[in-house]
Amino acid sequence: MAIAKAERLMNLALCLLGTRRPLSKRELRGSIEAYLEAGSDDSFNRMFERDKDDLRELGLVIETVDNLEGDTGYLARRDSNRLPPITLDAEEAAALGLAAKVWQQARLAGAASGALQKLRAAGMPEDVEPYAAHSALEPRIPVHEVAFEPLMLACRDRRPVVFDYRKATAARPAPRLVEPWALECWRGHWYLAGWDRDRGAERVFRLSRITGKVRTRSGKFTAEVPDVVTVRETVASWAGESADRSAFIRLRSGAGYPLRAKAISVRELEDGWDELEIPYGHGIDAWLVEFGPDVVVLEPAELRADVVERLRAVAKG
Repeated sequence: MAIAKAERLMNLALCLLGTRRPLSKRELRGSIEAYLEAGSDDSFNRMFERDKDDLRELGLVIETVDNLEGDTGYLARRDSNRLPPITLDAEEAAALGLAAKVWQQARLAGAASGALQKLRAAGMPEDVEPYAAHSALEPRIPVHEVAFEPLMLACRDRRPVVFDYRKATAARPAPRLVEPWALECWRGHWYLAGWDRDRGAERVFRLSRITGKVRTRSGKFTAEVPDVVTVRETVASWAGESADRSAFIRLRSGAGYPLRAKAISVRELEDGWDELEIPYGHGIDAWLVEFGPDVVVLEPAELRADVVERLRAVAKG
């Protein structure tokens, strides 16, 4: 569905940019296959108005002209939609090249490579590689989750989605109806931040816990979408990275290396356990549950109660 819409928008943009005179709705409908397939005039009019608004939102300047017969015509003049010459210095060229390399292992690799070629054709210097001396350390954003692409498109198009999600404490996945805001990669894992309609609250979902197919739903968002900074802070918070105090746990010797890496202090005990002081932030209870019997929470009491409650939920299935 997203591909068909993108193709329709591209065809409409080409028609409006390629004409020397304003084209009426009737002429545009006869020139674009997707419009010919519209079931009725009302269906076509709604589709055309949405497409016109989308192109304008993307930055295309579309003029509306009334001819002598009273018909309304549309065109996009090339001089109004022409970008100025692209000039990049060495640092800007390096930043763009580095950004393209980041996506080499993701589904966006083709788009990133194509964009880089177009920029070089427009004047980006090919021989400027300030990061070449550090090529042994190349950035990568791995995207293995099947849910990534449909969620990325849903975030772009502002379309609600439905998917089955398995919480860390649940034995089986449950359906979630979400208004997707943004995708964030945090410490090698992808997260979706959005508005959970059923719970009426902001939520963050780890993509590796989404099972089955992501399905889009019609209709507009019902909740206000926050700015990018707020979404990133939410992802960091729900990933357990926003710690404002400490927690003390017992960890079995030789286990829980991710916890040891985050520990503020470690004290070796004599019974095959160690006592760790770790940062205590939102979401840490769900993370501790993943280590099962190798972790015992000592304090604070509310964290211990949260972990016990999650373990009981898992035991009940």
